[in-house]
Amino acid sequence: MRKFIACLILGLAAALPASAKDQVTTFTLDNGMDVVVIEDHRAPVVVHMVWYRAGAADEPPGASGVAHYLEHLLFKGTENMESGEFSEVVARNGGSDNAFTSYDYTAYFQRVASDRLGLMMKMESDRMVNLRLTEQDIAAERDVILEERNQRVENSPGSLLREQKNAAQYLNHPYGTPIIGWRNEMRALDMEKALDFYKTFYAPNNAILIVAGDVMPDEVRALAEEHYGKLPANPDLPERARPQEPRQMAERRIALEDARVAQPYVTRSYLAPERDSGDQEKAAALDLLAEILGGGTTSLMAEKLQFETQRAVSTSAFYGGTSLDDTTFGLAVVPAPGVTLQQAEDAMDEVIATFMEEGVDSEQLARIKMQVRASEIYARDDVGRLANRYGRALTQGLTVEDVQAWPEVLDAVTEEDIMSAAQELFERNNSVTAWLTAPEVTQ
Repeated sequence: MRKFIACLILGLAAALPASAKDQVTTFTLDNGMDVVVIEDHRAPVVVHMVWYRAGAADEPPGASGVAHYLEHLLFKGTENMESGEFSEVVARNGGSDNAFTSYDYTAYFQRVASDRLGLMMKMESDRMVNLRLTEQDIAAERDVILEERNQRVENSPGSLLREQKNAAQYLNHPYGTPIIGWRNEMRALDMEKALDFYKTFYAPNNAILIVAGDVMPDEVRALAEEHYGKLPANPDLPERARPQEPRQMAERRIALEDARVAQPYVTRSYLAPERDSGDQEKAAALDLLAEILGGGTTSLMAEKLQFETQRAVSTSAFYGGTSLDDTTFGLAVVPAPGVTLQQAEDAMDEVIATFMEEGVDSEQLARIKMQVRASEIYARDDVGRLANRYGRALTQGLTVEDVQAWPEVLDAVTEEDIMSAAQELFERNNSVTAWLTAPEVTQ
């Protein structure tokens, strides 16, 4: 039966293409703004996105949270629109809009009918250069982000642990500072800090326009030149040079006790290389390693810890390869009742040690590759996901060619590649192990 299943998996995998190229056109405006057009004519809908190559890791020292703060402020007024009018116009035209900030980018998007694309470009290009803020805007939105921190971080022991773990992982690189910011620095955010970040990074030569959906490249080019092409570039745009991590010489450990913890768990992260343009093979191996160790109910940690020995109720592994600088590879185990965190950590280490000794199961790898291929195909059903895929990659140093080659790179990964990547990865001096637990109850 095992041989039959393996043959079935391999047959299905062969039937799925390693990659199906997206219909993508790229060009650059005279002011340096990059444009990506992804055609999908199945529905008269378009996703319009502007991605800035600036995020939380590009903030000046002492102004943590200003990138996210500015994202909020861009929904205020401009020289041509009243505060809140942007989203009201999108809604009146049957669309939706939002924005998000990460370490390496800030992105703004609208999803509307295709014939409203010109209107979206008109409004988005306006707030790229014409933002107008009042002291009331500054104070009100600062209260909003502080409350957001309360809800998402201060009221969540798991979020507090992740924040502390990241700070321990990155001693020098700004990835160790939370995207939302440290509370004491958030309180000090003001008009000057917000506008300094805006004037430095919000310029066409630091932006990528991505339009995905029922559009033609020539149409997008004409509209982009009309609305964005007239905006001035920033000749003083700084190079994205960030402080890098020193050599890590010791394993790091933290433990957070919080009375609100209902389910203790242990997690560990290792410094890991990111996906690099033209050199994605190691990242692909780490991506598949995460699936092998903790990618669902058929993963090694689930099989060994949840089902065979029932020492855990949940296990996972994760790798964030799309990153401008060194990223992390993580593992997590939620112990079963009666299992201590030390026992859970020891069990996690047992799985890693056994894997390093026995190597990759070829049947499992074939099944994972088939799932990856299927996932690539299903992702093409959502133009928003497609636009996000390209936006994240391009703001973090990858190219359109890298994105399109990724499925083939994944498919070409061998068992030896995965074991080599694992050998380099599992260096305890590059790790942070974190425990989350409730205080012991004494009688």
